[in-house]
Amino acid sequence: MLRSSQPLTGPNRKRCREDEMLLGTVLDEGERGFIIDTRSAQAAKQARMTGGGTEPKSSYPQWRRLHRPLERGRPLQESFIKLVEACNDTSINMDRWLSRLESCRWLSHVKAALSTACLAAQCMDREEASVLVHGAEGTDTTLLVTALAQVILDPSCRTLVGFQGLLEREWIEAGHPFHLRCARSAYSHARLKQEAPLFLLFLDCVWQLSRQFPFSLEFDERLLLTLFDNAYASAYGTFLCNNEKERQVGTPRCLCKVKESTHSLWAWLNQPEEEKKYLNPLYSHNALVIWPSVEPQSIQLWQGLFFRWIRSSQYLDEAWAEIQQLVEGN
Repeated sequence: MLRSSQPLTGPNRKRCREDEMLLGTVLDEGERGFIIDTRSAQAAKQARMTGGGTEPKSSYPQWRRLHRPLERGRPLQESFIKLVEACNDTSINMDRWLSRLESCRWLSHVKAALSTACLAAQCMDREEASVLVHGAEGTDTTLLVTALAQVILDPSCRTLVGFQGLLEREWIEAGHPFHLRCARSAYSHARLKQEAPLFLLFLDCVWQLSRQFPFSLEFDERLLLTLFDNAYASAYGTFLCNNEKERQVGTPRCLCKVKESTHSLWAWLNQPEEEKKYLNPLYSHNALVIWPSVEPQSIQLWQGLFFRWIRSSQYLDEAWAEIQQLVEGN
């Protein structure tokens, strides 16, 4: 699996021999690969007017391009805000609530993300083909798809340590702009142009996987909630800044000296006393690919997150603690 930003073909359909050679070396003679573009065909065409574009078939004859549009900007942020507002409105009846839930379209975004990740995983697992994923910059929906596909395909990414490595590799080092995307919470009245809950959408999709495959992920919901909290407000430096260059000491834009001045979230999570709080007591190593259902009845609202401030989790926490005691007793 490969990821990149969009090719800079521009309106004159410029070619880049080095890119063509690089992708050519990935495939042997007679093999075919898939390019999954997370933009619509129309959006990719419009991007040519500003210097971007897609891979021309004539220049990449062994690659087949598939468009699977995923929202990544203002529409996704507005969907998130509408969902939070609906979840905090306790005065409406059930019919009205369900109508608002549908109109915010958050679960549609979850379904689309999982479907696209499944497509990438199927191309690799069933077609035994190489896959290149990109959208525009390659730091938003691209990372969403590649990270989810690896959780689906690779059992090591479903362990606590492996999942941390996945986040470090596919989100932090790959340059997801956390500072811009998570600048405000959904409760803020400010509407910043660069905001978008892409990382939250990823965590929601992982929660959907954990619910459909309760024995296959070594970590539980509490880890996902902790990651959400730290992406938006953290005492650690793991999710600070927008890319690795900004985090490095001595760079012009690095004012906080992340590496020097902060502690790692992973170091805190991996302490024995902390680590056991996030382990799934039902976990059993599953070496198989986990194929999630994306049918409407299979995608559920993540109540542990969206209702956490208005609904007590006492009974669920007590039940979970009892399960843990039973497992440890055996």
